Amino acid sequence: MKILVTGAAGFIGYHLVKALLSDGNIVVGLDNINDYYDTDLKYGRLNQCGISKSDIVENQKTISISEPNYRFQKSDITELQILDHLFATEQFDYVLHMAAQPGVRYSLENPHAYIQSNIVGFMNILECCRSCKIKHLVYASSSSIYGMNDKIPFSEDDQVDHPVSIYAATKKSNELMAHTYSHLYQLPTTGLRFFTVYGPWGRPDMAPMLFAKAISSGTPIKVFNNGDMQRDFTYVDDIIQGVVRTMANIPGAKEENPYYRLFNIGNSNPVPLMDFITEMEKAMDANAVLEMLPMQPGDVRSTYADTTKLKEVIQYSAKIDITLGLNKFISWYKEFYKLKIQ
Repeated sequence: MKILVTGAAGFIGYHLVKALLSDGNIVVGLDNINDYYDTDLKYGRLNQCGISKSDIVENQKTISISEPNYRFQKSDITELQILDHLFATEQFDYVLHMAAQPGVRYSLENPHAYIQSNIVGFMNILECCRSCKIKHLVYASSSSIYGMNDKIPFSEDDQVDHPVSIYAATKKSNELMAHTYSHLYQLPTTGLRFFTVYGPWGRPDMAPMLFAKAISSGTPIKVFNNGDMQRDFTYVDDIIQGVVRTMANIPGAKEENPYYRLFNIGNSNPVPLMDFITEMEKAMDANAVLEMLPMQPGDVRSTYADTTKLKEVIQYSAKIDITLGLNKFISWYKEFYKLKIQ
């Protein structure tokens, strides 16, 4: 199979590329490598897949030096002409769309970046998938679309009409756009609502990386809502096995909404924020300094995934608990940053 992974230099995209290659697939990775966070981390992920920074040329394919079935192209999904050409020449079987402008808090500062990447870019992906008759488009949605929903756990049947950030609004829009294309053109699409993914090579703007950096440097951890928060932290390996299995399970005409599906994908075991910090202190063998702060605009107090529907369709089950997951993450973190925790 030939598979396009957008956001291939990103956290989840990188791990997907590795998993798909290990299964013997032909993979093309696409990423614009923007500077929303440290590009050294993005180039580091690419390097793990045999793509050297010095070999990358804008809008041209770079062949991996270590993975014969992998090619990478630095391009932006907002450039429809470039995307059209890539789809026409490669003739993909499947598309795993992980590219997006992430981050709830940053969406308050720069909303236009989210409209361009998450709305315009996603529209371009849908159009290319339609015109090239892709077998299945699997795309990243987010638990943030549940907004201030106070029904626990979150179910795909819950109302999600009240997002509390521009990021969440764009992800809700993606689900609606995909539904329209599935309805009009019988394009099989599946949206996966990710719940707080963490692990090696994770994003530096998310809590695990921010907390690890603060603990290692002895600077305060910003604890919002005075610690009264919980998150359904999900280890990246569990997410990846869910995405790959979902890709192979194509929605058809007999779905409740023909050719269209939405699933939660999480650990289904939310962890109080203060317990998460305690587990991280144990993993790093160091104490955290806490700075207690009020709730931030766009944040929610709790996330908790009901994954019953995903279990029914692909037998999904998260395997890695927070203790094991954080130990794996901190082991990578110390090695990558060559840290000696005092």
